[in-house]
This record gives sequence, structure tokens and C-alpha cells, in this order.
Amino acid sequence: METNLVQIKRLGEKQRGENEQFRAWLKRHNFAERRLRTIAQNIEESIDCTACANCCRVATTQVTDRDSERLARFLGIRLADFLRDYTVETSDEGRILKRVASGCVFLEGDLCSVYEARPQTCELFPHLVKGNGSLLSRMWHMPDRAVYCPIVFNSLEQFKSETGFRK
Repeated sequence: METNLVQIKRLGEKQRGENEQFRAWLKRHNFAERRLRTIAQNIEESIDCTACANCCRVATTQVTDRDSERLARFLGIRLADFLRDYTVETSDEGRILKRVASGCVFLEGDLCSVYEARPQTCELFPHLVKGNGSLLSRMWHMPDRAVYCPIVFNSLEQFKSETGFRK
């Protein structure tokens, strides 16, 4: 299992095209989604996200109205103050958490300072085991996530092996 973030970035970029082909190939073939979720669950359980937190350094985090309200309550501030101080509206992603030089505004070292009230997308990340819709419907983002997330990178590699995918 690969956990070195430098290697994951290098290999993830190198295999981006292959991972996109795999995503398309997987949609044209029938596989027991439960088996793929089990593979992802096993990998997810073997990697400590709090020792990595690379997703918090690299990815943006969309926030819903419900996320914003929960975070404002957690921080003990008015919703308007939370939106002003901790979020920004983007044309392509909508409302996201602000970013600082080290990543997410709430990242402190490798830990989330609002973990108990974190946005739903953070709670479900990397969206292999948990999330809305089927695993296949969530595969759209996996080639991108395989560049920075050890769970996604290793899951895709095992999925390819399990399904007999050939380049």
C-alpha cells in the first residue's frame, strides 16, 4: 500500500489517463459494487486520515447552508459573520471554505479544528464508501483525488486488479 504523498502525486498524475479510462470502463461493465466498497472500506480503515490531512491542504470544500449554520453555531458566531470570515463564493464551485497558505482555514497541523461540526463533504470524504448515489456515480472525481488521497489512489489500484481492468 502506497502512503508516500510525493509518490502518490507522481503516480496519480502519471496514471490520470488510465484512471479516467478505468472509470469509463467500469461504467460499461457490471461489478458488485458491494465488493468494491469493501475494498475501499478496508483501505480506509488502514490509513489514518489525521496523520495525512492532504485533502485539507489540496482540495477545496464546498459548504451547504446547513453546514454553514452548524459551523456558525459550533464557533458561537452569527451566520453572517461565519459566511464573511470563513467562506468565499466562487463561480464554479459555489460557496467554499476559505483557504490559507497551509490549506483549509480550519486545518491546524494535521487536524481539523471544527471536526465535530465539519461540513458533510468532509465527513463523507473520500466518497468511496459513503456518499450520495452509487459508487459508480461518484467515480467522476476519483482520477483527480487519486493524485492527493492515499485512500483513493490505493482503492483505484485494487479496483483495477479486482475487476481485471487492462490498460
